[in-house]
Amino acid sequence: MKSFKICFFLIFAFVMSSCDDKKSALEVKVYETSANGNQLKEITVLSVNEPTSILKLNPAKEFQTITGFGGSFTESSAYLLNKLSTSNRKKILEAYFGETGAKYSLTRTHINSCDFSLSNYSYAPVEGDKELVNFSIKEDLNDIVPMIKDAMAISKDGFNIISSPWTAPPWMKDNKEWVGGKLLPEYYDTWALFFSKYFDAYHNEGIDIWGITVENEPHGNGNNWESMHYSPAEMTNFVQNYLGPKLESDNKANVKILGYDQNREGIKEWVDEMYKDEASSKYYSGTAIHWYESTYDYFPEALQYAHNKAPNKYLIQTEACADSEVPKWKDDKWYWSKEATDWGWDWAPKEQKHLHPKYAPVNRYARDIIGCLNNWVDGWVDWNMVLDKQGGPNWFKNWCVAPVLVDPDIDEVYFTPIYYVLSHFSKYIRPGAIVIGHEINDASLMVTAAKNPDGSIAIVLFNEGFETKSTEIILNEKSVRIQISAQAIQTILIPEIKV
Repeated sequence: MKSFKICFFLIFAFVMSSCDDKKSALEVKVYETSANGNQLKEITVLSVNEPTSILKLNPAKEFQTITGFGGSFTESSAYLLNKLSTSNRKKILEAYFGETGAKYSLTRTHINSCDFSLSNYSYAPVEGDKELVNFSIKEDLNDIVPMIKDAMAISKDGFNIISSPWTAPPWMKDNKEWVGGKLLPEYYDTWALFFSKYFDAYHNEGIDIWGITVENEPHGNGNNWESMHYSPAEMTNFVQNYLGPKLESDNKANVKILGYDQNREGIKEWVDEMYKDEASSKYYSGTAIHWYESTYDYFPEALQYAHNKAPNKYLIQTEACADSEVPKWKDDKWYWSKEATDWGWDWAPKEQKHLHPKYAPVNRYARDIIGCLNNWVDGWVDWNMVLDKQGGPNWFKNWCVAPVLVDPDIDEVYFTPIYYVLSHFSKYIRPGAIVIGHEINDASLMVTAAKNPDGSIAIVLFNEGFETKSTEIILNEKSVRIQISAQAIQTILIPEIKV
């Protein structure tokens, strides 16, 4: 009789446990991109294996609010779109901005020419024109402006644009060159007026600019393409006493001014100067950063420092790409393999060489975006949206990789694995989402999570390793087991849960 009671209790406990498991099932949708060929594929069979890791979500622990994700409108990209058939042009823009595509929400473009232009040009070419009577954006009217307007027509939710100058017109600089040099103090007022006129010119084309960076890469880029140098004190002086007041007086104070706009490791001296006091901080809306300091390190301490210095300001990654590479055409395997090199592979000083080993482009993107989101970055913008098989066109022949590559001679398009990696974030983590707390007990997996304005939760999980992993996700005493392929990135979407 005693044995019967024990058996009955065990069976009852098992049944009740099974009922509890059914009650506690967490509803999810899972999308995967992987080295084995998945491209944002919905995974319907999750996992029946025992979990090798546990991921606990904590929506009550909130961090930064997301501004957006996206890429850049460059003359090179716009020029290439103009060379494609109407159907392929639309296909690419739909893939970036459409509801079935990546749904880009934050973008960037250049003011005057940059390395990804076909030539050097300025909107103010007439030397000594301090009042900018001859100001014109005519160089953009056949390519960049139409590309932006076509994207606007496709995008249901719209997107914000950050504009960045690589240099002022050479006649405003001390060296009179496109490359290097500094803005002459006698042209500070003129350069501030230049920004204001730029906003007006784009507004007249039906395009409103959301924000600017004061200068792309103020440390310069060697004796290469368009650049102009500032120290932290010089940039802050220009913003505090010229650019900020000018935009304010011209009723453009709503335009976001982002300082710095270069690699992360050097950020400390910049934010110390930018946010030194109330006067220096007044016109800055935030800080812009790039990723070129390393192929693997996302510099969490530097990002944390920048956030803590100005916790109510934006911290936006404004540029990233696989640089110094001629892209591989229709070779998905290369993007998952540690074969890519960057500028630092050849040119970094000896003491910085360790930061620039060979890397897999997919890994670099996934690791960096997740690392940024877990360290207060609220926006992440890729560089060129479209390049050709050479990694151009580019007047300086500074070849790079883009998520979408084209061969305009035969009207072919290649969506690289990078495109799908970016989509895992931009499509499912929407502007206004709040990054939330999480804990995972497997150091080989990278993860971030955010709660969207509609109440859904998007988790991005990255498995850089060569073994399939099974993970149990726990939220509010509900759970689900999912399996992620080797060398894969997943977005796990949880619909709104009423607590």
